[in-house]
Amino acid sequence: MRSILRWLPLPVLLLSLWLLLNDSLSTGQIALGLSIAVCLSLLAPILRPVRARLRHPITALRLTWHVACDIAQSNYLVSRRILLGDRTQASPGFLDIPLRIQDPHGLAALACIVTFTPGTVWSGHDTQRNILTLHVLDLSDAAALTLVIQERYEHPLMEIFE
Repeated sequence: MRSILRWLPLPVLLLSLWLLLNDSLSTGQIALGLSIAVCLSLLAPILRPVRARLRHPITALRLTWHVACDIAQSNYLVSRRILLGDRTQASPGFLDIPLRIQDPHGLAALACIVTFTPGTVWSGHDTQRNILTLHVLDLSDAAALTLVIQERYEHPLMEIFE
């Protein structure tokens, strides 16, 4: 019974989204949505073989707060750069950052954090040497940005996922 209750939320969510997006509660839509929801729910574990466990929820909350503050600050700086143009003397460029994190969920979270922050884009990840390549709108202090990525984001993600 417990395994059914653990499996049930995904098909219910998928069926609900199907009916909401189709804006119909007809029998045909319910049957089609239910069959798609059950099939996708059965295939979902195959697509995600590695399970993630949240080991330190307080660290995750602190990281969420830091990311929210950094996104707000970066929004201000990017908008300032747009409004002032070349007077800000920003120098865009690529930055290679060595990483220690190995967990695929932690790397995915780091990719989301970097991409959500305006002015930075995840450009690549060398899996052999574990080096992250970022494109940064203002690369005036590469050492400080490297330290922010490693200490403010990577270290908490390693605590949470590894």
